[in-house]
Amino acid sequence: MSDFKMETKCVQSGWTPKNGESRVLPIYQSTTFKYDTSDQMGRLFDLEDSGYFYTRLQNPTNDAVAAKICDLEGGVAAMLTSSGQAANFYAIINIAEAGDHIICVSAIYGGTYNLYAHTIKKLGIEATFVDPEVSREDLEAAFQDNTKAVFGESISNPSLVVLDFEKFADAAHSHGVPFIVDNTFPTPINCRPFEWGVDIVTHSTTKYMDGHATCVGGAIVDSGNFDWDAHADKYPGLTAPDETYHGVVYTQKFGKGAYITKATVQLMRDLGSIQSPQNAFYLNLGLETLHLRVPRHCENAKKVAQYLQNHEKVAWVNTPELEGNEYYERAQKYMPNGTCGVITFGLKGGRDASVRMMDNLKMVAIVTHVADARSCVLHPASHTHRQMNDQELLEAGVKPDLIRFSVGIENAEDIIADVEQALAAV
Repeated sequence: MSDFKMETKCVQSGWTPKNGESRVLPIYQSTTFKYDTSDQMGRLFDLEDSGYFYTRLQNPTNDAVAAKICDLEGGVAAMLTSSGQAANFYAIINIAEAGDHIICVSAIYGGTYNLYAHTIKKLGIEATFVDPEVSREDLEAAFQDNTKAVFGESISNPSLVVLDFEKFADAAHSHGVPFIVDNTFPTPINCRPFEWGVDIVTHSTTKYMDGHATCVGGAIVDSGNFDWDAHADKYPGLTAPDETYHGVVYTQKFGKGAYITKATVQLMRDLGSIQSPQNAFYLNLGLETLHLRVPRHCENAKKVAQYLQNHEKVAWVNTPELEGNEYYERAQKYMPNGTCGVITFGLKGGRDASVRMMDNLKMVAIVTHVADARSCVLHPASHTHRQMNDQELLEAGVKPDLIRFSVGIENAEDIIADVEQALAAV
């Protein structure tokens, strides 16, 4: 459906029913799929035929939703995972193994930082973290002979850094490695990373894509633009025979679909972080209104930010939506229609005042979540990023008094009124 506008893709992509079939995407709530002969099943296991035989690898509901996300991002292939963390894990280990190295922008979600700084280190993969505003010279110096990928977030959670796509893409490509970006916050409605040199996109579909805090999930989308064969020595997992599938070479057999095919038939086969068909169904319902909700989130967030900016008890407000913000111009370049509905701010009373203000909110809830229809707040230093020390917090752009405010799609005046009464209690 590449010829359709984004609004139409949100509603129509992925599932095209045939005559007499369900108009709404069906839930294929089955672990297994029947075949008439043993040979038919065997050909699926040998990757000689396409089809379904076990939901841990593929499921028709999941594939339809993945195809919709792929269409929205402008990619060639996509897969769903059980969470955004699983998506970011798979995105790396699909092309890196023990003894390899990645470069990661330091301003990222705390869970992802922990994944790359500590967990994959136990698997023998080292990560070098660089400041998002690193100079090109210092960025070049971070590359090693065994570097396999560069990773960043299009808008970082919670520091709201807008990534300089072109700088990191150019550096990655000059060293023959792909650039991977988590595009969760702006979504493809507001940001199209593939148009700026990004090779692979990941998502926590738990956030705006689902939009209603109903199901955890993730997605990986491949642009199809990175030439794995041109760097065959770096990526033998894709360009050399896989003995677990009778010596298949993914790039030769699957072309531009090689990366996602390998992640599906190898990683999902062995690790099994599949999204349930029921969750994929809920995700699809959220995607159908993504183009309506994201602009409202951005509109409300800007109104709340402007209110906070003028409040005497507020020390600072951060959102790329406001003129004067250090990332405003970059956001206008990469995301001219808006960024996201998340803002951050701190109070003049410091960390204790921020916590007291949050505790006095009535409609806006304190939850370990972000980017759904309901407004919510979180104190990252105490919650999502509490595993980090002070230095790591600063490197991730998390101040001790930082409140992450995910502005929902309620009436903006009601949101502001709740914030106002909470500030009055501080």
